[in-house]
Amino acid sequence: MKTLIKNAVVVLPEGSVETSVLIEGTKIAAIDAAIQTTVDRTVDARGKHLIPGVIDDQVHFREPGLTHKEDLVHASRACAKGGVTSFLEMPNTVPNTVTVDVLHDKLKLAQSRSLVNYGFYIGATTENVGELRHARRTPGIKIFIGSSTGNLLVDEQAALETIFAETTLPICAHCEDESTVRQNAARYADSTDIADHSRVRDHRAAFIATQRAIDLAIRHQHPFHVLHVSTADEIDLIAAGGELITAEVCPHHLFFNVDDYASLGSLVKMNPSIKTKSDNEKLWQALLDGVITVIATDHAPHTLEEKQKPYPECPSGLPAVENSLALMLNLVRQDKCTLEQVVKWMSSEPARVWQIENKGRIEVGYDADLTLVDLSLTQTVLNDAQEAKCGWTPWHGTELTGWPVATWVMGHQVFRLENGQSQFDSAVLGKEIEYRH
Repeated sequence: MKTLIKNAVVVLPEGSVETSVLIEGTKIAAIDAAIQTTVDRTVDARGKHLIPGVIDDQVHFREPGLTHKEDLVHASRACAKGGVTSFLEMPNTVPNTVTVDVLHDKLKLAQSRSLVNYGFYIGATTENVGELRHARRTPGIKIFIGSSTGNLLVDEQAALETIFAETTLPICAHCEDESTVRQNAARYADSTDIADHSRVRDHRAAFIATQRAIDLAIRHQHPFHVLHVSTADEIDLIAAGGELITAEVCPHHLFFNVDDYASLGSLVKMNPSIKTKSDNEKLWQALLDGVITVIATDHAPHTLEEKQKPYPECPSGLPAVENSLALMLNLVRQDKCTLEQVVKWMSSEPARVWQIENKGRIEVGYDADLTLVDLSLTQTVLNDAQEAKCGWTPWHGTELTGWPVATWVMGHQVFRLENGQSQFDSAVLGKEIEYRH
């Protein structure tokens, strides 16, 4: 199968240029404005931009075990619609992904369900370092230093030292100091005010855990990625960490802050919690400065019924994979960043951090994971238009300009926006992601 995408402004590693991209099978076969060849399909993309597919390195797709909230079919359709061609999923499903056997079970499950490319982290416990040492076919190890499920909490220093010292896979972590959170929770034990969630999971909890994890990484010379940075306090720690340390920020920590509890309530209850407007601004500046290099969603849906329970019973987490790229394209439209920066944050940097083979850029020989975006298209985010199984979004009612209008996964067009309607083709499913480590 040969597809020619012509006349698009293509975001290449060396810059953006109007040209044509030839897809042959699963690969990018040529990049040449003057391509003259026989193809099976031609897509005239004049007036639109072609970018590498988004790689979301932090999602919770809830399968197996929690599929009333989300599942691989719905979540991967949401990915395709949102321009996300690859995802890396966290280990706190049921059962927890803490053994090689369970990891392989999840990979086999995705093989028959996921519309886009997939990878799964293996989770650390206090007792599974042997499994972590032998794990392959995974982007890396996830540690919950606070805020965990099952037996995934690892906050004992001896266990953390062992994991950083005796494993070789890249490590990422949820950084909130458990003892600080518990002390704060005791102080607000009788509270029913949702805003107190950000006082329980405060700046100090994030700072202490991030400082601790970076210290471990530097002492053991172990690559470490700080997940969902939520505070300005952590930025200097990350900057001082050197090449071993990378970090990401999520849309909810860029766009929401404690002032939004008044209108959105528990819909924006997250771990780590949303912080202040000042944190929003400084996290954004850290992205622009290159201290934080990745944008990921931490897509973590719950049913609306679950989210509407009173505080503190309401669970933490929100869906975002479907709208993350559009949220960033809207900022491009507002001249707050460039499309090339968005591609770096959402495609090339995740591929570099997790050593993903042949993805994250438009280059001959790379996988044909591509997203066509229309920077002039204005649409309103609506709950009833969401592909995610939970059927709601905290951005409901938000008007955004700049949307993905077509998505190719391994050369196969899985999504297109046609006359305002989402069209999907699941005849060919996504593939297991390969890594260089």
